[in-house]
Amino acid sequence: MPQELTERRVVVTGPPRRTRRASGYSRPRTEIDEQTTLGHTYVRSLMRTQLRAALTVFAVLVLLVGPLPLVFAATPDSRRLEWLVLGFCLYAPLVLLALWYVRRAERNERDFVRLVEDR
Repeated sequence: MPQELTERRVVVTGPPRRTRRASGYSRPRTEIDEQTTLGHTYVRSLMRTQLRAALTVFAVLVLLVGPLPLVFAATPDSRRLEWLVLGFCLYAPLVLLALWYVRRAERNERDFVRLVEDR
């Protein structure tokens, strides 16, 4: 009886494959697309952080510009002071405030995308 030649089994090893997550887990992007309660919570958290940044800017703006009528009323004859304050002293803080707000809003959105992309 001739012996049958059997092929030798080869064992392939390598790094473990990425396993699927638990069956109850779904990606945040899916939650948002399907408009589930969890997806709604993700979107509301982004809106809340954006609103918090906007209210902070508004509060600083009120504190910066609000007292100006009182300052101008206290010095009624100094038109140059009004132009100096409005033209030069107020412009730089407003630009800095706007730059801070834009950076903060972009960072909030970047953090949200990172959360949704599951990175």
